[in-house]
Amino acid sequence: MAIEIKAPTFPESVAEGTVATWHKQPGEAVERDEILVDIETDKVVLEVPASADGVLEEILANEGDTVESEQLLGKIKEGVAPAAKPAAEEKPAAEEPKQTAQAAAGDEKVAPAARKLANEKGVDLSSVTGSGKGGLITKEDVQKAVSGAATSGAAKKSAPAAPQVQVAAGEKVEKRVPMSRMRQTIAKRLVEAQQTAAMLTTYNEVDMKPVMEIRKKYKDQFEKRHNGVRLGFMSFFVKAATEALKRFPDVNASIDGTDIVYHAYQDIGVAVSTERGLMVPVLRDCDSMNLADIEGTIADFGKRGREGKIGIDDLQGGTFTITNGGVFGSLMSTPILNPPQTAILGMHKIQERPMAINGQVEIRPMMYLALSYDHRMIDGKDAVQFLVTIKELLEDPARILLDV
Repeated sequence: MAIEIKAPTFPESVAEGTVATWHKQPGEAVERDEILVDIETDKVVLEVPASADGVLEEILANEGDTVESEQLLGKIKEGVAPAAKPAAEEKPAAEEPKQTAQAAAGDEKVAPAARKLANEKGVDLSSVTGSGKGGLITKEDVQKAVSGAATSGAAKKSAPAAPQVQVAAGEKVEKRVPMSRMRQTIAKRLVEAQQTAAMLTTYNEVDMKPVMEIRKKYKDQFEKRHNGVRLGFMSFFVKAATEALKRFPDVNASIDGTDIVYHAYQDIGVAVSTERGLMVPVLRDCDSMNLADIEGTIADFGKRGREGKIGIDDLQGGTFTITNGGVFGSLMSTPILNPPQTAILGMHKIQERPMAINGQVEIRPMMYLALSYDHRMIDGKDAVQFLVTIKELLEDPARILLDV
């Protein structure tokens, strides 16, 4: 009996997707709930699992094809999956002629997704130890080799360096690759934001010493009290932004055509950098979250972002965004709005600078803050006061508790 493999039901905001990777090829055994294919949309990558044990009979949508919601992707022949080939039937490596790294490892020992990733990353498969059944090299094994981590159950090895291309003197080499659907959407939205919004940016700076002292004093107790959740700086900024958004509702609003939509809640997006591009998962109802809730959720977003498991529901909505270029060393930048939101806060690198404190020069850990805003919705006065409020709350965190 043939079982159809269909694309998942896409949300209304997602019209179509692209078949990114088939993890199985026709004739290969599949197990129930095993991931068969990844579909890349303009927001997230969706995984399509097998609904039954059997054998992949045929593929109807190849890698790179555009598919719609619930479109037929392939078929599974239901039944008992065939057993893996015994080792005696495998050809000894010594009898094989010299081949590429892919063939040397043996097609039956390299998963298709692993082979594709190895080609993209320049990984020598002969140096990768397979952790799958029968020594199968999986996509995860190649990812570990790229990051330099040891494969599970094998001796630690350093990831091989990407091969150097031999280029004749004066020769110019170019490489053309298609832009991913997600990168295309990011580019489109950023250009639209600049073309449709009257975007301005106001700057200020914040003395991070009070927050750093609190973190230094309580970080060990905090981590122990909250089951390993670490106390970072982002949670302080989220709480300060939440309080400032309550005081300045225009900053927490959005424009819908000729209407202004005021939000009586604070759902703050936190920009997360992933291999596939920038994603902005949303912290819901920040006013009801404590510092541990915020830090734990952000850590989960980061982990799932690296694994490509952030869902569409995580990205939808949001009334305000915070982005932190400081983790990459940025001292100052101009963040671009995340439509339909009308403001975004940019954090930056903490840099020690001489400051005049009570008539004396002191070295303080300072951070530049940037607030980009849509001048169609937010007046300059409100934008400046909003940013000053965040500065005051961070420089005296007790204000957050006292609501002053």
